[in-house]
Amino acid sequence: MTFLYRIFIFFYRLAVTAAYPFSSKARLWIKGRRGLPGRIEAEKVDKRKVVWIHCSSLGEFEQGRPLIEKISNRSESYAILLTFFSPSGYEIRQNYHKADYIYYLPLDTRLAATQLVSHFNPVMAIFVKYEFWYFYIRELHNRNIPVYLVSALFRPSQVFFRRWGGWYCNMLRMFTHIFVQNSVSEKLLKEKGITNVSVAGDTRFDRVCSVASESEKIPVAEEFSCDKPVMVAGSTWQADEELLAAYINGATGNRKFIIAPHEVHQENLKRLMGLIKKPAVKYSEVTEAGDKTVLVIDNIGMLSSLYRYGSVAYIGGGFGKGIHNILEAAVYGMPVIFGPNYTRFAEAVELVKLGGAFPVSGAEELSRLTDRFFSDPLLLKKASFVAREYVKSGEGASDKILRRILPELY
Repeated sequence: MTFLYRIFIFFYRLAVTAAYPFSSKARLWIKGRRGLPGRIEAEKVDKRKVVWIHCSSLGEFEQGRPLIEKISNRSESYAILLTFFSPSGYEIRQNYHKADYIYYLPLDTRLAATQLVSHFNPVMAIFVKYEFWYFYIRELHNRNIPVYLVSALFRPSQVFFRRWGGWYCNMLRMFTHIFVQNSVSEKLLKEKGITNVSVAGDTRFDRVCSVASESEKIPVAEEFSCDKPVMVAGSTWQADEELLAAYINGATGNRKFIIAPHEVHQENLKRLMGLIKKPAVKYSEVTEAGDKTVLVIDNIGMLSSLYRYGSVAYIGGGFGKGIHNILEAAVYGMPVIFGPNYTRFAEAVELVKLGGAFPVSGAEELSRLTDRFFSDPLLLKKASFVAREYVKSGEGASDKILRRILPELY
């Protein structure tokens, strides 16, 4: 299996190289790793103890961020090495001020793992959620460096639980401890004889609560909303936007809509603006927002603060591979709506059961549900309360983890 894994890594690199002329992500992935071994070797590591935190992309970074900031804020004895696999994380957070060393993760080979671990010599490593890189984990394990998996989530369909998944389970056994989000994940692992596991929850709850408490006012959004009922649609894709446009174009009354698309390049924005028949304006072109029905956000980084202006949230991605972060909206106390592909996300499944989140399968269902929220204040209040309390109940995962792996911080 190790031999087959090496072959997989080889062909993965080949596939990314082949995609270079056609994919901006592939170009960033390759350019970011050019000369990487030399840059790592040239990095001067100070005398502080290094904690290595690895995230696949931006979403996993948001899960690891509460841990990074608690470590950084509570002790000057530790330096943070932060690595990313994906350009969506590195390109946006390469200048993140709470980390001391920030790199793309070199592709997982025995040589790359030996070089990175030898150079930084971390006192521990923390991998976030779904990161299972064999040679890095093995190198840390062989050097007796504690390696942890945090905010992990396991499902029966994953490779670990197949008849031929023994090699992958052995990789899990090399973790010093695995902190999972829920008891279902814990049970799955223990049934496989993996006992180095405990339920700590999801660190994203800590992150969204922190963001909500520190969110800044956005004057344009404030002027736009004018104390009217607002739906905020975040991280939308084309299928979501076509659904939303159909609802917006037929909506009556004084309702307003803020749309923050996942892709903000000009071609996509032009397509989106063309779908909307009501008065609409892009954020970057606002002069007077109060007389518009739709505000389209054409930048990245504002969404988590925009949710504070909503009465109802729509979360994109549910008509594709899966929904984006619903907790960013729910923390402000509002019902969240999304497409049908949400069952891989534990927080979405739980919030649907509780009555704070609502899946829709098409335009008619979206219209009927949203009209109910806007016309029934008691229904809206009940769903909003459920959403807010659900997020509050999930706080504390970061402290549970750090109390165990770095008790000297407390």
